[in-house]
Amino acid sequence: MAVLAALGLLVAVTGCATGGSGTRDEGPAKTGPVASAAPTGPSASPSPKDVDAVRLVKNDPKVSVAVKRDLKPCVEDEYPVDVSYGNLTGASSSDVVVNVLTCGDAVGVGSYVYRPEGKTYKNVFTDEQPPVYSEIDNGRLVVSKQLYEEGSSVSDPSGEEVITYRWSKDHFALRDRTRNNYSSAVSGETSAPAEN
Repeated sequence: MAVLAALGLLVAVTGCATGGSGTRDEGPAKTGPVASAAPTGPSASPSPKDVDAVRLVKNDPKVSVAVKRDLKPCVEDEYPVDVSYGNLTGASSSDVVVNVLTCGDAVGVGSYVYRPEGKTYKNVFTDEQPPVYSEIDNGRLVVSKQLYEEGSSVSDPSGEEVITYRWSKDHFALRDRTRNNYSSAVSGETSAPAEN
């Protein structure tokens, strides 16, 4: 009886825990139908039930041959694809944002936005200039690009460019562009001042 009471208390405590900063979809996704995220807010569109992101990308004539060729499972049937659902274009159901990454270092090699049209999806945005990663933020498409100095490794970007788009009639229009330069002092690359 005491064991059951302790287990009940443990479940109650862990079930009610709060905090954290939320999650961000990263890493490989399975090749099967992708689970849809629950819509948030009163203006959110219902999420699609079964979107096979890998098939969507591979059947898309706007996706480059190189991205299609390199889109292979990293482990067993897990593909390096991140998928987000949300209202970007004002369609009757959720738009789908697909990011294709590399297996080894998860560098974004392609970002795509698919707008639902009946039972199919139309590619309405493509960016294949790596490194690139797209996200949905309050109805806006936010595209992030890591910047590197010549000779820098993938793990050591020198900055980031963030580009924000809004849907306008039948296409995405540029709304804002921000560049952030990272301090080299934080990574330990700056040498100490010479002593006299």
